[in-house]
Amino acid sequence: MPQPRRATPACARTDRGSFVAEAPLNLSTARLSLGHGIAVAPFERAPTPPSQTRVVLQVLLITVGVGVGLWALYVLASVVLVLVVAVLFAYVIAPLVKLAERPIRLAGQPRHLSRAAATVLIYVLLAGCVLAGAALLLPRAIEQANDIILRAPAYAQSIVTWEHGWSRYYGRLRIPVELRSSIDQSLHAAAEAAVYSARGWLLAFAGALSHLPWLILVPIVAFFLLKDAANVRRTIVIALPYRNRLRGHRFFEELNATLAAFVRAQLLACVIVGSLCGLGFAALGIPYALLLGVLAGVLEFIPLVGPLVLAVVAAAVGALQSPALALRAVGFLGVLRLIEDFVIYPRLIGRGIALHPLAVIVAVLAGANLAGVAGVFLAVPTVAIASIVWRHWLAQHATESPSV
Repeated sequence: MPQPRRATPACARTDRGSFVAEAPLNLSTARLSLGHGIAVAPFERAPTPPSQTRVVLQVLLITVGVGVGLWALYVLASVVLVLVVAVLFAYVIAPLVKLAERPIRLAGQPRHLSRAAATVLIYVLLAGCVLAGAALLLPRAIEQANDIILRAPAYAQSIVTWEHGWSRYYGRLRIPVELRSSIDQSLHAAAEAAVYSARGWLLAFAGALSHLPWLILVPIVAFFLLKDAANVRRTIVIALPYRNRLRGHRFFEELNATLAAFVRAQLLACVIVGSLCGLGFAALGIPYALLLGVLAGVLEFIPLVGPLVLAVVAAAVGALQSPALALRAVGFLGVLRLIEDFVIYPRLIGRGIALHPLAVIVAVLAGANLAGVAGVFLAVPTVAIASIVWRHWLAQHATESPSV
């Protein structure tokens, strides 16, 4: 008995689980039957690897793009600095804004502030805390600063007396003339190099102070970042091609986690180091402990260079009292540096930033040569962001590369 003929479906299910309209028969895609139900797979064309010319062009375009980006960063240093500081400030207060957005039950109804209102509330509370802290600490800091100014002539005379004493001691030593001349030339060259380096850093610091008027824009830019950052990120992800949206979302998530970890760790490290330095200097009997503690907290945000500058300043202040006090100050800062770098900071930053210490050193040196104090400040977050971009670019390139 002949079997009823089945109707051919208008669509067929593909391997990916979606339905597409049935296409006309094509020998390149159809399955050929050779009797007895044996099906032969069609011939599949192997993917063509990218040509060498295309690879070279891609490398050249990437190199040119990186060069143009670095040039733009150098030219627009002030704008970039404001944006970066605004981003860091936004990361600092973002948890507080999120806490202010939490709903509160009033008259039996849950009510919550909008994002903009919560940000304004946190701004007002922060301004109040800053004013209260200034009212408590500023009089003491001004008193110590005035004392430094009044004692500056005495300190200068102490330095001159100390130098004369060392000169007389050095003159009484029985050193051959050639060796003495070599030592004198080396000391003279070292002194000139130190003066030149100090002058360069002072000029760089003065140049950085010229950017202070731009810092007025930091809370304004941070306000709009806190208010609209999520919408901007969502718009950017939606604008990407469909196959890249998931990777774009992951990229922004990792970037957000890295910057949040960096800002949180740096801020806590500044508070901890500033407090410990102030207490330690006061316990050692070093004058101006409060000012030195505040300076330690501020300089802690600048990697490598900040602790070195603090050690020089603390040693100089201690040496004005006695050489032994300067040695105690340097020893205290050395022990604190070891504890901070190997015990406290790794636990603060966790696994948020995966940067080798050598990468941090090279980044700071390069930032100092390119943009001075601002470059040192921006070096670590820039390298962290670049490492995230590089990892995602490698992952994207690996997924798009044809399998052999």
